[in-house]
Amino acid sequence: MSRIKDAFARARAENRAAFVAYLCAGDPDFDTSVSACRAVVAAGADILELGVPFSDPLADGPTNQLAAQRALESGTTPARVFELARSVRESSEAPIVLYTYYNLVFSRGVESFVRAARTAGVDGMLVLDLPPEEAQEVAAASGAHGLDTVCIVAPTTPDSRLPRIAAAATGFIYYVSREGVTGVRDQMAAGVPEAVARIRLHSALPVAVGFGISTRAQVAQAAACADGVVVGSALVNVVRDGLGERAGIAAALSRKVADLAAGTARR
Repeated sequence: MSRIKDAFARARAENRAAFVAYLCAGDPDFDTSVSACRAVVAAGADILELGVPFSDPLADGPTNQLAAQRALESGTTPARVFELARSVRESSEAPIVLYTYYNLVFSRGVESFVRAARTAGVDGMLVLDLPPEEAQEVAAASGAHGLDTVCIVAPTTPDSRLPRIAAAATGFIYYVSREGVTGVRDQMAAGVPEAVARIRLHSALPVAVGFGISTRAQVAQAAACADGVVVGSALVNVVRDGLGERAGIAAALSRKVADLAAGTARR
């Protein structure tokens, strides 16, 4: 069983949803980022989603765009992201999923990127702007190296595309609960339970819900129907708020993750 499947199975056995924590790799610098990643895992994150900083992050809102900018300015490259993943893997068996854009994969070479990611201890990859119809090369390389693929379903995804998306995913399916870009929202999007049920008609893989989830109450709402809950911008904001005293970022993230992850328990 892969680390990703094991994480969801363990959460299910404990009658809760898996907590997926997103951080931008290298934000605000390499050493602080390593400490931050280790902290969120130790505080209760079942899966660590690592954003690979990119200069044109079209799926991300201002919070994650600025995080990517900070990471790039600190010298973060895909090679440094792999190094960071190795550092996290030294102290944790938590699954690591890369959140990336196809330009970064293509520019290095698909085979080379996937092989390097797997060697670094990465377990899965979500390529945001790569539709299943054009993902054959990534899928083949991922399969050859034992890297799980994560695919996105959006509120606007028609039922006719769900079988194709489900067939392309091997790790889990990420339901983007609202249209637009990443970012903190005051309320959960409507229609999430119905969307998760619709996805499950086409796939037995876990379904994780994300985009806009930022409070324990919102985590609990998503956990009531989904196998996993993804929180990103709310954690990246903790990093941003700690820029003046970077030594305190890890502890602040620990407190935030502990609070949010408490919402994954099912009543």
